[in-house]
Amino acid sequence: MHLPRPSARPRPDLAALTALFRGDPDRAFEVVEVYTGTPIARVPRASAADVAAAFDAARTAQHAWAERSVADRLRVFRRFHRLVLRRHALISDVIQLETGKARRMAFEEMCDLPILTSHYLRRADRILRPVRHPGAVPGVTEAVELRHPLGVVGVISPWNFPFAIALCDAIPALMAGNAVVLKPDPHTPLSAALAVSLLREAGLPPELVQLVCDDGADGPGGRAVTGPAVVEQADFVMFTGSLATGRRVAARAAERVVPSCLELGGKNPMIVLRDADLDEVVASAVLGVFGNSGQLCLHMERIYVEDEVYDRFRDLFVERVGRLRVAAGYDFEAEMGALANPAHLARVAAHVDEAVAAGARVLVGGRARPDLGPTFYEPTVLEGVAPGMRVHAEETFGPVVALYRFTDVEEAIRLANDSEYGLNASVWSADHDVAMAVAAQLQTGHVNINDSAPLGYATKSAPSGGAKASGLGVRNGDEGLLKFTYPTTVATLRKQVLAPPEGTPYAAHVRRTLTTLAWMRRLRLR
Repeated sequence: MHLPRPSARPRPDLAALTALFRGDPDRAFEVVEVYTGTPIARVPRASAADVAAAFDAARTAQHAWAERSVADRLRVFRRFHRLVLRRHALISDVIQLETGKARRMAFEEMCDLPILTSHYLRRADRILRPVRHPGAVPGVTEAVELRHPLGVVGVISPWNFPFAIALCDAIPALMAGNAVVLKPDPHTPLSAALAVSLLREAGLPPELVQLVCDDGADGPGGRAVTGPAVVEQADFVMFTGSLATGRRVAARAAERVVPSCLELGGKNPMIVLRDADLDEVVASAVLGVFGNSGQLCLHMERIYVEDEVYDRFRDLFVERVGRLRVAAGYDFEAEMGALANPAHLARVAAHVDEAVAAGARVLVGGRARPDLGPTFYEPTVLEGVAPGMRVHAEETFGPVVALYRFTDVEEAIRLANDSEYGLNASVWSADHDVAMAVAAQLQTGHVNINDSAPLGYATKSAPSGGAKASGLGVRNGDEGLLKFTYPTTVATLRKQVLAPPEGTPYAAHVRRTLTTLAWMRRLRLR
């Protein structure tokens, strides 16, 4: 298959990226160009011993890094921010090579890291500086909260946003003074390696971020060994991936009594009320459903439309989806690219085929497109999806959405909440107060009013997490950095007033203490 590539841009040096991984180059695994299925690189397969060596090197580097001031550490990330913007074309190339996503989405993925880095460049020094607190007894005590790095953070990142998610947690962890051992998905290790190479070019000590990966060939039952080895040795585990694996990660981290943060996906609902501007809803929903070929934890898989406007919305939406430009290419023409790998294509197709066999109707799409490439699937809209179908309750994680009618707002809220997941939601209405009232009743980590999917996550100053089975902990906001630290409270007593004076009856001390507590409350001193 011939793919257009701007002649002014040379092919990325993939060998230099694979050289950044710890492991045995004689026992490497292949990475393929998704558009064609052609092998493009061989990544050294890491063993459990390689992971242990990575942690040893990272721990040694972390001690010196933590001794540097926050301001000194942040200088690295100012340079990194500039490098990412300067190398946007190279980054998009590598992302596309191993994910098959459209270039528009590869560029948008790249943009996430400068936005996040810029936020923490403004906030990190303030978040990490010592904080004074009122002492136990006003006037004679004081307390100071100090923040210390945890040590070495283990980051296990997924294949759907391999550049952005590889570093969206690593960056605040590093700013806080930690080292990182990064284990990317074996389908997309090159994007993570490129991100690490840019950090090193920006001045990050080279041993501070270690890269390890394998494809499961050595593990029991074909399971990877590097992921479990990272969980066994990290001082904090950051995992993004499936619910089943996330449960195992959380259980093992808890057994080791180390903190973890998990982002585990969703079955996200969109609610369209009858007063919404349907043209705007349709334009946004196309991106919210089919951006990144639907391989986005935040994307919409269920659209609930009020009965009064359902038919009009359906017709407008199906017509626009039918015009989506799906193609392989390294330019900006395509609106949607491929799925990440053949196994995932088979999963998406199975969800649709099983639903159709059980009575669901395909309004548009519903087929694989091998004429475009080995992992292309048409953007698909379903109607008549019912409980019992996998596409109704399970996360499909592909370019597939189901449409549902509802008759009143209470029904819409009930249906939207009827899921084990609670990551993201979308509410559309011309009445902001009504939309806010609906949003407040949704059991989810994000709600986007009059936006389809990414608005809440893109608000880097606010926490980003999930409810129910969508995960534990948050990204972004102050907590997205503080989670990589532990607090030490240093309390000082200037005068011994907490115990009764020598010779004072304890009953008198009780009366004096109760009076003092009452007055402190009345005067709002405590």
